Amino acid sequence: MSANASRLQAIQAISNRQPVAVGKTEPLGNIWASDVFNLSTMEWALSKSAFKAMKNTVQTGAPLDPATADVVAAAMKEWAVAKGVKFFSHIFYPMTNITAEKHDGFIITSPEGNAITEFTGSLLKKGEPDGSSFPNGSLRMTSAARGYTAWDPTSPAFVMQTDNGATLMIPSVFMSWTGEALDKKIPLLRSNAAMDKAARKVIGLMGETDIATLNSSCGAEQEYFLVDANFANLRPDLLLAGRTLFGASPAKGQQFDDHYFGAIPARVQVFMQDLEDQLYKLGIPAKTHHNEVAPAQFEIAPYFEAANVAADHQQLMMTLMKATARKHGFLCLLHEKPFAGINGSGKHVNWSVGNATQGNLLDPGSTPHENLLFLLFCGAVIRGVHTFGPLLRAVIASASNDHRLGANEAPPAILSVYLGDQLEKVFMDIKEGKLTETAKGGDMDLGLSQILKFERDPGDRNRTSPFAFTGNRFEFRAVGASQSVSGPLVAMNTMLADSLEWVAEKLEAQFAKGSSKTEAVVSVLQTVMKEHGNVVFGGNGYSPEWHKMAVEERGLQNLPTSAEALPMLQDATVIALFKDTGVLTPVELDSRYQVYTEQYILSIEVEAKLVVDMAKTLIYPAALNYLGILTATGSGMAALGLTLDKSSAETIAGELDAMMKAVAKLSDAIGKHDFDSVNEHMAFCAGEVRALMDEVRLHADTLEGEVADELWPLPKYQEMLFIK
Repeated sequence: MSANASRLQAIQAISNRQPVAVGKTEPLGNIWASDVFNLSTMEWALSKSAFKAMKNTVQTGAPLDPATADVVAAAMKEWAVAKGVKFFSHIFYPMTNITAEKHDGFIITSPEGNAITEFTGSLLKKGEPDGSSFPNGSLRMTSAARGYTAWDPTSPAFVMQTDNGATLMIPSVFMSWTGEALDKKIPLLRSNAAMDKAARKVIGLMGETDIATLNSSCGAEQEYFLVDANFANLRPDLLLAGRTLFGASPAKGQQFDDHYFGAIPARVQVFMQDLEDQLYKLGIPAKTHHNEVAPAQFEIAPYFEAANVAADHQQLMMTLMKATARKHGFLCLLHEKPFAGINGSGKHVNWSVGNATQGNLLDPGSTPHENLLFLLFCGAVIRGVHTFGPLLRAVIASASNDHRLGANEAPPAILSVYLGDQLEKVFMDIKEGKLTETAKGGDMDLGLSQILKFERDPGDRNRTSPFAFTGNRFEFRAVGASQSVSGPLVAMNTMLADSLEWVAEKLEAQFAKGSSKTEAVVSVLQTVMKEHGNVVFGGNGYSPEWHKMAVEERGLQNLPTSAEALPMLQDATVIALFKDTGVLTPVELDSRYQVYTEQYILSIEVEAKLVVDMAKTLIYPAALNYLGILTATGSGMAALGLTLDKSSAETIAGELDAMMKAVAKLSDAIGKHDFDSVNEHMAFCAGEVRALMDEVRLHADTLEGEVADELWPLPKYQEMLFIK
């Protein structure tokens, strides 16, 4: 069967497809966290002393006694076995954006040959996967491969139900035999501990004595595309690169703005409900779903959770999204730019800091004292973003996210802070030595009696800002859809820890002079705004004027590609930041630089090889076939005394020749590896390789508009985006 026949059959198959039957949706109360070994479950499964110890560890990070681990392991096993579980796995998060798991059975045999189940505290707290088979930046080699996983009791274990059975999953950290972090969880836990230590110091200086453990929180808005699997299976680029490397823009794309918040297609609605039921069983608080801006694009957003748990849940959510999509006949695309000319996908990370005694420290308080704490923490964030903006850009760097940043559909690659008109005025007043209250937004009154009044937010929303204050949190809007939230959270927690230490030092100096709390706070924030206020910007981040002003007048860095951003991980200030806070040693940080640069280069090389293969084996034969048909048709028409318009044939011949010349140049570029450094190799990929890929695509997409529709082998944009 020819490729074009497969495409036409795919269209027919999709047109006749019905939503997958998933059964009646259970009430939330019946399914919520039913597959999670959380504190609620532990309360009846454990002894009082064991439960008290576990609760203390979960809520404060206190050490857990090994004897308690044995009790927890036994109870966890009994609970899981009752759910039909026969296997367990430490689930961990290597330096990729996916999860890893190694399954082991509960089963052991007795001397009499009987099969029994066993799960001890030692099995719970430690596993031993190979450390060299994961990206590790030379921390582990084949000759020195030992690695360990270790149970993280602050993130609850859960049962993963699949068609192949149920498995007890134990969230874990992953380290080398020599103790270096090989994962994304260890740095996140360390960064939260560093932030907690610094925050306690500041809060204590402000007169508080009852200070509970502080934690950062995260709520990540996940955007994604759904493409029917019949189409996706005919697109090697979607299957292997996650994005279309070829495809002409359709007559209709997103220009009518008729998809955003529109009625959800029936198949998609069924998929969403099925996904959310699975998330609810795992205690993941999915709260929002809707159509996004681009056709075939959607969003799901969970409620806020503690950052460590939220990061685990985010990884699990992405896994479930892909698996559930397959069940419903879709391919779930988490790539940041699956379709050229169509808005890409981000993952807005909403981040805040708080505890049980002082509450959310990034929420303007109702009392002057609460307001002072809020202003100090907000000022610390401003300083952190200004000081470590290049780091924030580096932790969202990837080959895929480069397609979004600065593309007037996502924030620019220049890190700035949006505060909103009213809060920005407060900080500008402070810069002049005046302290004003953070105002409320007032009532929204439309003058319509049937519309109830409501309180509006004190500030507007700026969608062009990469780092925006949104009322009681900051929203890091530049994170890529496929990325783990751990990297951004580590960077934000660590920069805040550093800034809070700086704030504490300044406060102590002011108090030593006899300043009052208000005088001390104003003095510290005046310094923040004078030294770091250049990062505050409330205008249009897309405008060329801002790009020019940011760099030339404000001294901010514009790092539009990962090839420019990732070297920031080698900057002396970044190395010192992570070393001084205890979050990453210089060796651990360097390993991440090596891993992420390698992933960047490999991603572009895979795409480039796909461009060459698809151009040669799919596009060239289809266009050549049609050219032959046109030539034969022209000869037949000439025999009848008729004239064939030669322009199309000439266009096809010219584009075919130009495309294959570009393919040859791209093939040569792929084979080039004589670079003096990794940074030079990245720059070559970002510049020459991608430019040649675009050149091949330009000619191929022109051919798509010339070749007869029934002969074109690849599913087209208009089909993938609009046929559901």
